Amino acid sequence: MCLADNNIAHLTHPIDYPAVAGFTDYLERVDGIAERMEGFIWHYVDSSGNATDTQIGDDPRVIVNLSVWRDVAALKRFVCETLHKQFYANRDKWFQAMDRMGFAMWRIDEDHHPDISEAQARLDHDNAHGSSDHVFGWDHLQDATQWRSARCAPLAAE
Repeated sequence: MCLADNNIAHLTHPIDYPAVAGFTDYLERVDGIAERMEGFIWHYVDSSGNATDTQIGDDPRVIVNLSVWRDVAALKRFVCETLHKQFYANRDKWFQAMDRMGFAMWRIDEDHHPDISEAQARLDHDNAHGSSDHVFGWDHLQDATQWRSARCAPLAAE
């Protein structure tokens, strides 16, 4: 079994606005780091070359990231031990707090690549029912200490 993760975020401004350039200008580099990481398997890409053209819901400022990893440890290394950590720590510069959880993980078969519909269904299930073996967040894992200490926690709603 492998690990899928779905992450949605609400940009503070449209994707082509200068205020979010510090995020968008590095998408290709951060995606490239992920692709070279041990344990990376696959990530969703649309016509933009990343996933920023895929609209989730009615708001074009809500963007998605969907990927597959060998295991939680591989995803955690990418999130908290690479350049990605700097973007996670500074996410309040580019993203608004959402009124619901925007991140979910779940186990999948090794040869399965989930689509956006499946990913959103998992995220909706997590928001409706909480973490379980069906779908979960970092807080569901036995060792969430590194995640919290690396500021890998949800933005506080304002």
